[in-house]
Parts: sequence; C-alpha cells; structure tokens
Amino acid sequence: MADRAKDAGLMGLISGILGATRTEEPPAEAAPPAPTSAPATPAPPPEMEATLQQKSMVPAAPRTKPLISLGGLDEKRARLPAVAIGDLVLGELGKVDGFPRSGVSITIYGYRNWNAMIRFAPFSTTLQNAARLREALPDIVVKLRQCVELET
Repeated sequence: MADRAKDAGLMGLISGILGATRTEEPPAEAAPPAPTSAPATPAPPPEMEATLQQKSMVPAAPRTKPLISLGGLDEKRARLPAVAIGDLVLGELGKVDGFPRSGVSITIYGYRNWNAMIRFAPFSTTLQNAARLREALPDIVVKLRQCVELET
C-alpha cells in the first residue's frame, strides 16, 4: 500500500513539473481509528515536566550525514531506479491519444545522460500511433531528465 502511495505521489510531482493534469486519483486510505479510552501512560506531574524540559536542552549526538550537501545540480534531482523511471515515462506516454492499453514496454539505459527506448508487441497498436509515440518519447525524456536522475 505504501508503494502505491509513493508511486502516486511521485507521479503527481512529475506531472506537476511537466504541466500535465492527473487523470487517475490514488485510492483513499482509511484513517486510523480514534482512541476510545484514556492514554495508556498518564501525563507526567508538573515537577517532572520542568526536569524533562531541562533535559531536552542537552545537545543530541552529532549527525553522520550533513543536512546541507555541497553537491552540484544533481542534488536537486530525485534519484530513482530504471524501473521507476520507466514507469514515469510510460505514465506520461499514456496521456497521448491512441496509447495502447497493453503491449508497450519502456527500457531505460545509460547512466548520467540516461535515455529511454519504447517497444511494441505485435498487433498492439497501428504504425501511425507507434510513430507518434516514438516522436513524443524524446520530449518526455528531456523533461524528466531535468528532475530525475538514474540510480546506480
């Protein structure tokens, strides 16, 4: 369930960046049930609250990773595996008229300047639709490269 929500959120982010509207709404998740009884642990007495506040002023252990990285432009882009990028490309191509319901596969290849290849199963689409989708693919890849980096 968490993967679906993550994918839906990522698709929404990419669609928002590319300026397209979302056609599919993610499934609504049920809210956790509200507690019906008193909390399991009682609230600390007022004199303990002062002690807890003093203890919270103690500095925490140092972080192993810095909060701010001095990396370049690559730090702003999301790092995704090839399968996830392929799903994003497939989702964007799905918005093109005449996109077949099945028989389309996207292969992501390369490293820093990754690219995508589209393949069609026999009898999945017409020659004209396949040509239109192949022409649309480079534009989608260029836009996605600006916000997504291939994970190694």
